[in-house]
Amino acid sequence: MTGFNLRGAYAIYVRELMRAMRTAFQSILAPVLTTSLYFIVFGAAIGGRMQAVDGVNYAAFIVPGLLLLTLLSESTSNASFGIYMPRFTGTIYELLSAPVGVAETLVGFVGAAATKSLILAAIILLTATFFVDYRIEHPVLAVGFIMLVASAFSLFGFILGIWADNFEKLGIIPMLILMPLTFLGGTFYSIDMLPEPWRSVALFNPIVYLVSGLRWTFYGTSDVNIWVSFGLTVAFLAICVVAITIIFRTGWRLRT
Repeated sequence: MTGFNLRGAYAIYVRELMRAMRTAFQSILAPVLTTSLYFIVFGAAIGGRMQAVDGVNYAAFIVPGLLLLTLLSESTSNASFGIYMPRFTGTIYELLSAPVGVAETLVGFVGAAATKSLILAAIILLTATFFVDYRIEHPVLAVGFIMLVASAFSLFGFILGIWADNFEKLGIIPMLILMPLTFLGGTFYSIDMLPEPWRSVALFNPIVYLVSGLRWTFYGTSDVNIWVSFGLTVAFLAICVVAITIIFRTGWRLRT
């Protein structure tokens, strides 16, 4: 079969999206409640005693970081769980024998995971308005960057879901690697506040570039060059696409 199977991609996309709606509390309400607690503790309780960071009120300063914190974890977990369950139940063979290719599979699974994350991001930004007065100086670039990050980490989560052969492995990288890197990546502070050599060490954390990029779209300030942030995110997305293409061509962990 040649060409893009739009109907097949749409069927996968809708099925995955509906799965999230059936678990709305876990998929949407729980992350929103968690983020609200961050706003209350760091924004209201601690933020009132903090000085402005780069001319931005501290409570408003942490909004992009908290948004990215949720975006990374939810994009990764949604995509990884989405592809892991068909492997776990054995229904992956139905997908592999269906007239859909790598492109249709990615649009379906990754598109649904990214869509869930974008819906969640919109809800979090709306929720933030009840706690802090923030602004978005570059709304078009902010939306584009959020979509780029959601897509990149949904692809990463897809790879993680194929790599994991049990539920424990499914949570190792998000909890033991991704989450600590996010907290140490300038979510609650500017890396310019760090003394040397820790500031230089922080620049080796890739999450720093994501947080800085998103924060620049909000307030026009960044710890690193904005185009470096965009470039690294695009490069990460491209690497994930290439990796997934190789996985489907070789059948690694898909046929065993």
